[in-house]
Amino acid sequence: MQTAWQVFESVLVKNGLLTAFTFVGATMLVAYWASEKLTRGRVHGSAIAILIGLVCAAFAGSKNGVADIPLLSGVGLMGGAMLRDLSIVATAFGVRREEFVKGGVMGVVALFTGLATSFISGGAVAFAFGYRDAVSITTIGAGAATYIVGPVTGTALGASSEVIALSVAAGLMKAISVMIATPFLARAIGLNNPRAAMIFGGLMGTNSGVMAGLAATDPKLVPYGAMTATFYTGLGCLLGPSVVFIIVRTVI
Repeated sequence: MQTAWQVFESVLVKNGLLTAFTFVGATMLVAYWASEKLTRGRVHGSAIAILIGLVCAAFAGSKNGVADIPLLSGVGLMGGAMLRDLSIVATAFGVRREEFVKGGVMGVVALFTGLATSFISGGAVAFAFGYRDAVSITTIGAGAATYIVGPVTGTALGASSEVIALSVAAGLMKAISVMIATPFLARAIGLNNPRAAMIFGGLMGTNSGVMAGLAATDPKLVPYGAMTATFYTGLGCLLGPSVVFIIVRTVI
């Protein structure tokens, strides 16, 4: 006869995707609580949640992280490419082109400048640490853009799971740095109006970092920075596995 726990566990395993949503939801609750109580909102809850996820994957000690644990096997589907890409596309569709044009030429220049700087700096660091293949260099460079662009690029190019994990870590460190530094540097860089916020979002690109940093600076600026940061993510996902990879492969 099965014990109550065995029956309960079998129900969770059979409904893996629902269990995964519950697990991730609980993680988000803990992360946002920690953000509010321990960092006073300076480190965004999403960044803490990603950090918790990386720690869980490390402690799982397996190829697919916690997805290899039967009870959490649904995380493999929930965190797969299908739902990830759907969320990216849905976010991009929420931005209106007419509003983006208000940023003017400087907003567009900032967008491409931010992406180019991130790809080049991330790729240079990857090269300095011994990576010599175009796939790894491009993936880590994409991770320096955002922790979303990195996995999307790495998956499209067939990068190893270790390299994709490095790209996520690079994007996470960037997001946390932007969150913390923005309120302190806002006055020095003139970050006090919507146009400046749009340019800032285009240069930095990391949604969670930009939104949390602007929220700590002036909540009214958040939608403007988030707008160009969202375009940054979408454009990075488009250019990373195509144009950037071709350039890196040619150079290498």
